[in-house]
Amino acid sequence: MLRVRRVTSSLRRLLHEGAVNLDPVLEQLRVCSAEDQVFDVVGKNRAKLTVNHVSMAVGMLWQFQKLEPEIQRTVQLIRSHPQFLTLRVLAENKIALMNDGMLVDMLYIFLRLNVEPHDSLVQQLVSEAWLRIDRLPLTSLSKFSICLSDQQLQQSPLMGHVTSIVAQRLSSINDARILTLLMNSVSYLASPLLRDALISRAEHLLENANPFHYNNPRRVVQFLRNTKHSHRPLLEKCNKLILHNISNLDVKNISIITGLYQSLQFNNCDFRLAVKQRLTELIDSSTDHFSFTMLFVTLAPMASQEIRDRLEDTALLMANELSARQAVAIAETLGETQSRNLSLMNEIASVIQRNLHLYTSVEVTRIAQALFLMQYQNPQLFTKLRNILDDFLQRAVSAHEVIILNRVMAILPNTRINEGAISRLEAMVTQCNLRNLNTVAWTIGKWVRNDPSYRHNTPSRYVRLLQRLNLFAHERLRTADRLDLLLEELKYMSGDWFEEMLLEETMSTLERMTGQVNCTNVAELAVFLTRTNYLCPPLMERIASVAVKDIDKMHHSMIYDMLLPFSVLNYDPEQADELYDACIQRFIPHISSFDPHWLVLLAYTLSVADCFPEEMSREIFSIDFLRKLDTQLETLADSLNIRTRMGLMQLNRAVCLECPGIQVPWFHERYCQGLQKKRKSTVSPVQQQIHKMLGEVLGGINCVRVAVVTPYSYTIDFECTLDKHLQPLAYSRLSTLQIPDRGQVHWGESPVETISDGLPPGAHRVAVDFLNSKSFCKNTPHMKGEAMMKKRHLEILGYRVVQIPHFEWNSMELSTPDAWKEYLRKNIFKELSS
Repeated sequence: MLRVRRVTSSLRRLLHEGAVNLDPVLEQLRVCSAEDQVFDVVGKNRAKLTVNHVSMAVGMLWQFQKLEPEIQRTVQLIRSHPQFLTLRVLAENKIALMNDGMLVDMLYIFLRLNVEPHDSLVQQLVSEAWLRIDRLPLTSLSKFSICLSDQQLQQSPLMGHVTSIVAQRLSSINDARILTLLMNSVSYLASPLLRDALISRAEHLLENANPFHYNNPRRVVQFLRNTKHSHRPLLEKCNKLILHNISNLDVKNISIITGLYQSLQFNNCDFRLAVKQRLTELIDSSTDHFSFTMLFVTLAPMASQEIRDRLEDTALLMANELSARQAVAIAETLGETQSRNLSLMNEIASVIQRNLHLYTSVEVTRIAQALFLMQYQNPQLFTKLRNILDDFLQRAVSAHEVIILNRVMAILPNTRINEGAISRLEAMVTQCNLRNLNTVAWTIGKWVRNDPSYRHNTPSRYVRLLQRLNLFAHERLRTADRLDLLLEELKYMSGDWFEEMLLEETMSTLERMTGQVNCTNVAELAVFLTRTNYLCPPLMERIASVAVKDIDKMHHSMIYDMLLPFSVLNYDPEQADELYDACIQRFIPHISSFDPHWLVLLAYTLSVADCFPEEMSREIFSIDFLRKLDTQLETLADSLNIRTRMGLMQLNRAVCLECPGIQVPWFHERYCQGLQKKRKSTVSPVQQQIHKMLGEVLGGINCVRVAVVTPYSYTIDFECTLDKHLQPLAYSRLSTLQIPDRGQVHWGESPVETISDGLPPGAHRVAVDFLNSKSFCKNTPHMKGEAMMKKRHLEILGYRVVQIPHFEWNSMELSTPDAWKEYLRKNIFKELSS
């Protein structure tokens, strides 16, 4: 039974604007305060109802529903009422009599009342609106575009017509609400030119828009997500408006906005802190399953352990009543937070298992991945998932679906791939982009490792598929002609197959497109070069040239990404001084607006390149900044949290050693001691070999110290001391490379105090470090930035540094004990003897 509600007089006046005062049916509708009263009036006056009566009655039904929270609405009861069918029939018969605004309003409301898009009423309303589309006022056009989106017609010819009208009339749109509604609707069909024009118009209108209308900036962010265009100035403007309204946002809106930010990789400290506080306030009021699930998914990843435990306890109480899709969302979050709450895992898995028949193929893949991340053990459930995935695979038609299903099946335990799956992948190779091909290669690698016959040789069926992948991938790279599209495909490329089979060809292709590098894609290219550890001087020079020339056209947030390859790969371009000066001048005026963790990482990147802007160092090591950083770190993902803390320590060390004039204290001693205790580094056979050879070269194993921790907490593999006559000095305590059964060495046996002891006059300390492949660029024996910085810092500490590259030690030239010892003797004594 429909509940009675009170409707304010102002609402009634709004609904009945323009109504004829003497019309008795309108008068009866005007005094209705609930849906059943509206239906009574419709039933008693069925033969008298005009188009205005029908419009008013339908409008009132929707207004009553809007007053209620979404979860408490009674749309289903309305749809099942006999008089609702009467209204639908009358509306369909009177479409020709409706004015433009009424026509679109009726379509909008009937869709909100869950009338199916294939219903004849909806079809007739859409057809009539299409006939009138060129004359629709902008308000009605924006509402009509929403109706098309509701019917999944975002890429239809009709939406194309709407997009054309928007392009023609854009300059006349002066209402931010109308503009943002249209932006969202046409986002999938907007050309880059129209996209930029819409962004420019949105920037202008948001300047003067009501700051309390948070839906406008939310829709703009959604437009940027749909167009995959992270326009930072507009994003930051929207973020300010959203923060202004954070106290008014409910769980649903916060969840939506957070998801949009994640899609755009927009990480804002103030937003995360405000969201964390607001959602914590909403915990007690989020008692229904719908709002609690969104709260859990959004808050848990950024919450403290105490709040996370509280959320998990509540989820455990609600678990049995969660819907099928809510259970999936909770499971994914448990995997993301690496929860170990076995009771909650079991309950969520039980809900999922009961509802397996309801899930789509995409949802089943999400379930499998979530359970895998949770490290959940349930052979029966995994068997069911495997069978369901296999069934979906047999019916899948799109290449993307086939690839994803195979990838997820490959991570499930005890999966055996049949010839049919391999044949389908082979047939779909030509429909794949590079990212999909990389996923297929990863999947094949999993199959090969799980196939018992692989112990003897790689089965020919895998070889054929890999050969086909290689052939098509190289062909795709050779025919690529647009840098932006190629960078989009390369964004998430990684793994052995890509590095071994495609990396060289990829770099050749990028070199061929050097002329297309500009201020909009330079940062993305720089990130790719950093991620692949591939030193390509022509591309690096082009990045530097574009940066120096167009630095004012770039948003200051791009500086970190753009400088990263120069720092990480230790490459100085011809315009090195101009590059660093231009970048520093670009971001320094905005230094206070950066997220703390981002500023720390940028400063560390500059320090690796031996660049220390004093203003940046003073800002970072101020008490207020460090306090803000501590607060922000609580909301970051664990991996980014650890990376930021490590970056701050390394920056602190670099500033203390290289810029003592700034007078920043070293305050990471306890942090580093904690790292030393946790560290479990394995000692390689090569390091054991070097240790033995050093003992022979220096005249005794007690002349070598192992795993020495220096002042400022650098760890060096080996240390020896030579007197002024270049004679090794023995240490008072015998140093042995202690290797337990599992091949792990306990680093840090030597306390810092002993390392800083005084030396005899004229004596020298020598640090010997073995550099593995991680210390060099992938394609050339060029030492990377961090290894060079360590050498620089050890020399400041008074060491003579000997770095042993892996490719020299393992070369054919050094293949005998005598050759190794001569190599060590030459490198340790050569400079000191000169």
